[in-house]
Amino acid sequence: MNIYVCMKQVPDTEASLTVKDGKSINEENIKWVINPYDEYAIEEALKLKEKEPGSAVTVVTLGPARSESSIRTGLAMGAEHAVHIETDEYIHHKATAKALANAIKQDENYGVIFLGKQAIDEDSYQTHILLADYLGIPAATNITAFSFEGDKVIVEREIDEGAKEKIEMTVPCIVGATKGLNEPRYASLMGIMKAKKIPIKKLTLKELGIEDASIGIKPLKLYAPPEKPPGRIIEGELEDSVKELVRLLKEEAKVL
Repeated sequence: MNIYVCMKQVPDTEASLTVKDGKSINEENIKWVINPYDEYAIEEALKLKEKEPGSAVTVVTLGPARSESSIRTGLAMGAEHAVHIETDEYIHHKATAKALANAIKQDENYGVIFLGKQAIDEDSYQTHILLADYLGIPAATNITAFSFEGDKVIVEREIDEGAKEKIEMTVPCIVGATKGLNEPRYASLMGIMKAKKIPIKKLTLKELGIEDASIGIKPLKLYAPPEKPPGRIIEGELEDSVKELVRLLKEEAKVL
């Protein structure tokens, strides 16, 4: 089986982000990493490969040249092949999904496609659903358990109020991974050395038939949210404190 993992490079969760020119993030001194949810996707793909003899894992990334470092990390973890759709343009989620779909469709024998359920930079939670739509295959999201039995995928996902839902899908299909699915492995030293020698297939948006990267949606302005004012502690007797609280809600906050 040809297993695919679509992954994204994002700023480290501890990075301090600032806005540049009102339309982009200042990338100076930012550490870039694999999207954490995509790490669960990579691990589950590798586990499936180990269970199914003759399978291979291909990681696919859309992004600028710097994304190659994260691709190498995915290869060092155990993937055999890589595709890099290289672009410096702002890519909307629909265009991203269409580009990923067109790249994967070049392989007529693709099977299970893993992605993180969302990327932590934009939190859109839609790329894997859009990808499934473009490919015309089933998808399940927020997956916490995965198994492959015969020619079917059986997954378990979290739904409202802690309940869980079991879903059966035919292959090919898309699995949106989340925390709890597995514990991602670390790349070994041997894996890191081996990954340096693996060729990465380079593609452009034009080669994949993407003429309009925005598909009708373009960012107009990017800005940090205003800082919240500090909290206020109302001291005194309970009755007096309640009266003061009501007064503040009416006169200052104007919510009553």
